[in-house]
Amino acid sequence: MANYYTDHPEIEFHLSHPLMKRIVDLKERNYEDKDKFADAPVCYEDAIENYKRILDITGDVAANIIEPNSEDVDLEGPHLENGRMIYASKTYENLDATRKAGLWGISMPRRFGGLNLPITVFSMLSEMVSAADSGFQNVWSLQSCIDTLYEFGTPEQQAKYIPRICQGETMSMDLTEPDAGSDLQRVMLKATQDADGTWRLNGVKRFITNGDSDIHLVLARSEEGTRDGRGLSMFIYDKRDGGVDVRHIENKLGIHGSPTCELVYKNAKAELCGDRKLGLIKYVMSLMNGARLGIMAQAVGLSEAAYREAYAYALDRKQFGKSIIEFPAIAEIIALMRAKADASRSMLYETARFVDVYKALDDISKERKLTPEERQEQKKYAKLADSFTPLAKGMNSEYANQNAYDCIQIHGGSGFMLEYACQRIYRDARITSIYEGTTQLQTVAAIRYVTNGSYLATIREFETIPSSQEMDPLKTRLVEMANKLEACMNKVKEAQNQELLDFVARRLMEMAADCIMAHLLIQDATKAPELFTKSAVVYLNYVEAEVEKHSSFILNFKADELASYRQ
Repeated sequence: MANYYTDHPEIEFHLSHPLMKRIVDLKERNYEDKDKFADAPVCYEDAIENYKRILDITGDVAANIIEPNSEDVDLEGPHLENGRMIYASKTYENLDATRKAGLWGISMPRRFGGLNLPITVFSMLSEMVSAADSGFQNVWSLQSCIDTLYEFGTPEQQAKYIPRICQGETMSMDLTEPDAGSDLQRVMLKATQDADGTWRLNGVKRFITNGDSDIHLVLARSEEGTRDGRGLSMFIYDKRDGGVDVRHIENKLGIHGSPTCELVYKNAKAELCGDRKLGLIKYVMSLMNGARLGIMAQAVGLSEAAYREAYAYALDRKQFGKSIIEFPAIAEIIALMRAKADASRSMLYETARFVDVYKALDDISKERKLTPEERQEQKKYAKLADSFTPLAKGMNSEYANQNAYDCIQIHGGSGFMLEYACQRIYRDARITSIYEGTTQLQTVAAIRYVTNGSYLATIREFETIPSSQEMDPLKTRLVEMANKLEACMNKVKEAQNQELLDFVARRLMEMAADCIMAHLLIQDATKAPELFTKSAVVYLNYVEAEVEKHSSFILNFKADELASYRQ
């Protein structure tokens, strides 16, 4: 039987990263659960074996239940009945399978019924589920919203809600409104208090993924007379209490299995999560960063699925007496798809590891005072996570779209037919560069790390990491690519022109990402040449040309030419 984990050793490879030892030790608190829970590991090696077991189970469910159901789910989609969202019938099979397999409460402590897995491992599970059906990945992976409630909710709220998620109840984050898309400061859903202190929510939310979920985290305006982010708080809404109807389910281009709902709140009872007025400033940022990790994993899964479909078709399709994969033009496309998927995966897990370290230390800080060394470590990895998240979300989602496009191209006319999976992958991939912050917004978040030299410092640090003899020539070329990035940075900074910086920001971000992702692949190929050497060579050739293109544009561009771009 197929298995999306054991059939693809590239995933298991990332479990062997040196930083995993630190992550596991922090997550397991020196393995203090071993005397309390039968499934708790007794040491690092035991923890890794447990992760492999869960990955194996997920790989089996993804390959043999979720993927076979994907076409039916795509065709049927969810529908509306009496103000309630009803999933596609096969989605209920997927939910049942993941619940029976124990794949809920992934990152939650065992005392709540969770699996206490690192975010890195959760991302691996998410990648495999996405490769099977990215629409279902949305429904399943939104369980990560519970991380925000765990981090900021009261002990009573944690005890009330977290076990329910661990048992397989679903979640959503209700942020966007008809008049507030990416500009969440414009949120106007109203939160008021009864005389007894009970909070009530009234208003409309739009574009809410999995919007008829069991437990919602809701951004609402709690401060009368305010119109900016300082008047917003975060609330918990429990579907069991009623008061929210689904008014509409969006008819989307892709991810049909993932319901996108318009919700009407009518005096709905809710609980304040955390402190008043910090909903947007603090809690949404936590939610969004978690969601962006989920989209990174979703994008990697889609990139991988597109590659598999294209590769299998190119092997099987015969033209002029031979398989089309033997034609250089086709071989190049397939090789680049493989390289983009591998580079995206390396970027995903590098980012997830950074998040794991600082989140674990944050959690420990609630139990005891961190040592000076731990505080420094926490600060280091929080900064790295903050800088890598927009880079990874932006690039991984763009690569998913590119791979989906190329998958259809490899199929030729057949790719335009609805009976092939590539058209679903193509439709599903498109949203990844839009939701949870468009690529343009990821650029806005990333550009300060270009201008302050953080990305370049990381690249220069990567240059000092030893590589294999086979990879050394690639690293030498990467040094020159970094020099071009530095020259472009210096030119733009010296101009002291904000409009110019905004105009070339996307190019600068991509140059930085190209260098970082190439370095990560070279590191992977040094450790596992049989898995990654070809991808490292192919990717380096590709991004070297991309960096040259962007460099030429920026260095030759004149600020007075901006007038030609204004409409």
